[in-house]
Formats: sequence, structure tokens, C-alpha cells
Amino acid sequence: MKKYIYILLSAVMAASCSNLDGLNTDTKSPTDVPTGSLVANATKNLFDQMTTPNVNSNAFRFFAQYWTETTYTDEANYNIKNRDVPGNHWGSLYRDVLEDLDAAYKKVESSTDATLSDAQKNNQLATLEILKVYTYHILVDTFGYIPYTESLDFTQSSPAYDSGSDVYADLITRLDAAISNISVSAGTFNDGYDIIYNGDASKWLKFANSLKLRLALRYANTDGAKAKQIAEEAINAGVFTSSEDNAQLVYLSSPPNTNPIWENIDPTYSGRKDFVGTNTIIDIMNNLNDPRRQVYFRQNMGDDTYVGGPYAKNGNTWSNSSVIGDVFFEPTFPANLLTYTETEFNLAEAAARGYNVSGSVASHYNAGITASINYWYNLAGMDASGVATAYLANTDVAYATASGTWQEKIATQKWLALYDQAFEGWSTYRKFGFPAMHISGETELPTPRRYTYPQEEPTLNGANYEAASSALGGDELSSRIFWDTTDENIIK
Repeated sequence: MKKYIYILLSAVMAASCSNLDGLNTDTKSPTDVPTGSLVANATKNLFDQMTTPNVNSNAFRFFAQYWTETTYTDEANYNIKNRDVPGNHWGSLYRDVLEDLDAAYKKVESSTDATLSDAQKNNQLATLEILKVYTYHILVDTFGYIPYTESLDFTQSSPAYDSGSDVYADLITRLDAAISNISVSAGTFNDGYDIIYNGDASKWLKFANSLKLRLALRYANTDGAKAKQIAEEAINAGVFTSSEDNAQLVYLSSPPNTNPIWENIDPTYSGRKDFVGTNTIIDIMNNLNDPRRQVYFRQNMGDDTYVGGPYAKNGNTWSNSSVIGDVFFEPTFPANLLTYTETEFNLAEAAARGYNVSGSVASHYNAGITASINYWYNLAGMDASGVATAYLANTDVAYATASGTWQEKIATQKWLALYDQAFEGWSTYRKFGFPAMHISGETELPTPRRYTYPQEEPTLNGANYEAASSALGGDELSSRIFWDTTDENIIK
């Protein structure tokens, strides 16, 4: 099942006209915005922010070292202050996602609509909670300490920061409550405003459990018992079982509802040629003869090779380095918040840690690789028959014969598979220390462990900013999120 943004042409039917109007409503104006519009706008804003490669808003493709820059290399060299990338990320998630989700939640909670059954109302509240949990988790994993308990209290002009570990503990509680409130026999939001699963509550239940598994494994290096308990609860309740379950959004062919990757990389639209693939990922793919390479990247101009641009170095161009693959030049290219591929690698990790998981480490590792190859080949319109089987026969890929610890094997293949989920790719490196990352080309800095806080925070919320920064050991790129305990693994 494909999930589409619900914006229909006015010629379809009268009802769809109201949805078009709703999605184009200014949700920050003082008018009474329809609940569905709040939900759809917040959801799309979340996908946009996690997907965009715009250097003003998102540096995750650089932090994961999938892409590097051509003309300007500030962000690839981890200078995220000039454009206040942290402030734009923070503002997008708090203002454009969480505020709208919270407003929608309050409207549903107070609704007296007689046509809305109790089960559907509970499902609506649960889906909004799941999206809020996801968003707060991203904020914690980006910054560490964040405004949480007071973050949406507009009587608090200077909200206190909560520790990442405290936020996570509450997020698990909220996620459990949402899971328990979902009735798979009832719908969610009508009229297409559920732009991820189109009203299918059973898919939301799998999403919630798969997210719970992701969060559980964040604890694995610091509190193994807690990680095991939460992970097993999620697994037993039912996580993603195919790519049809992906928390995915398929964009439309016309602005403003096109994929933000296309908007930023296609020179026919943006007028720019700012990004190429890095030597970090392309060297690994070349060494493994990875079949996804031809989907992820274009061959170099003038020859039949794949060459990654030296990470964060000046001088990379579209003519001397491999350009981003053709599938990304489609405005309808889909975006994902969480996928079946990732879930299989999470199950492989859980099995490697000795948790009660049906299936072996190798079977889930193989399933993750297979799901990734099939997903990317299908997107590219290519025949995937036998491709994963052949790749897994490579002794450098097969779980039984690939070199390294289980952590290195799983992390490397997971990182390769998460190519278009750069935030989670970066998080994979932070958690496992694999694969090795290049030191930044011009500034010679190691991979950041977090974003620094927005530039305005010391002025607008000084005391709380100082307390949070002190608790982190300083507002530095090198300061650690509570679950991040691995050593640097840097190629100099």
C-alpha cells in the first residue's frame, strides 16, 4: 500500500476541495484551524524536516557522511552555526510539528462530534501521541537536554530543560499508553488526513511497537536490563513485518508538495549542484561490490566508475565525483520515518544481545539486507530477482564470514541500508562506532555527537540554557547524548 499526501485536484469531488483548503491553511494564524489540517500539516512538516538536505535546516547527511558539499563546505566541516542549522531544526520540530500536533490533540480530546466513536477518538489521540513521541525522541537524540515538560506551556517564556534520559523514560510511558489505546477495528483520521497510513490503525500499532524497539535499543549500552525488557515487549506486541508497513510519505509531482531532496538537488529546479557522494560510503560499497551503488549514485561523468568525493574537502564537483542517484531526482520520491529494513537490523541487534527474539542474528541481518535491496530496486524500477542472494553470498557480507564483531557487521550493513534516513545513519555510528568515519577535510574534526543549541537560546532562555549545557559538559559538538558511549572511530 502506498501512502500519499492527501491533496487532490478540485475536479475530483467536493469533499476533496476542503482537504486542499485545509492543507493550505495557515496553522499559525489565530483562526480556528480544522483538526485534520493540523494533523496533515504537522505530519508533512515532520517528514520534510527529517528528509530535506537543505543546508540551512539539516546537516544529517553530512554527519552520517553519505554526502559531501561542492561549492561551500561549511556544514560538511561541521560549521552549523553560520546558518544556525540547530535553530532551524529546533524551530521546525517545536513550532511546525509539536505545536500543531498538540493543538490537534486538544481539539480531538474536547470534541463532541457524535459521529466519532470512542474507539476512533482513542485511535486519533494515539496516533498523535506516537508522532509526538517520535518528534521528542529526535530532539533528544539531536541535542541531549531539551525543553520537554514545559515545552508546549505558553505561560512559560523560559521553559526548563529536561535530561534526555528523563525524557526517554516518559516517552516510553506515553508510547505504552498509546499502544494500549489503539483499536485496530476502528479508523484514525477520516478524509485522507492520516497521510501516513490512510486510517489503518493496525499499521499505526506496528509503527508504535517498531519505534518502541528503536528506543529500547538506545538503552542497550547503558542499561541492558531496561533495553531487554522494553525491546521484548515491543517485539512480542508486533513490529513491522514487511516494507508495506513503512512509516512513509510519497510526495506529489508539483510544488509545494514535492520531496525536498528533489527541490534541493535538481539543478533544473534549484539551479544548483551542491552535493556528491562521499568516499566514506562509496569506498565501502566499491569494496563490497554493493548492488545498491547504482541506485544510490550515478557513475562518474566520462567513465564507468563510482568515485566518492573526499569528505568535506574543497574541490569536489559533479565532474570528478559520483552524483546522487537518479531516483532522488524525482519530485515524488518517498520519505520514511521508520522502515521494515531498520526494524530487521534492530531485531538482529536484539538477537545478538541475547534477547528473546524469534529467529537468529543472521536471519534478521539477511532479512534487513534483502529488504533494503528489494526496496531500492523497486523504487528504481529494476529487477531485484536474485540480487540480495548473490550479495549475501559475498564472504565479506555474509554474517558468518564477514570480518569484525557482531556490532561492526550489523552497524555497517545497517548504515548502508539507512542511506536515505541520514539521522538514523548518524545515530548508528554514534551508538556502535562503525563504520569508521573520515575526519572533516578542512577543519580536521571528528564526527559530531550532537548539535549545539540554537544561537538564540543563551539570550532567550539563558539560565536554563546554561544549566543544560553544564549538565552536558558544555554546549559542544563533542558532548554526548545519554546513550552515546562508544569511542571515536576516525579515518585521518
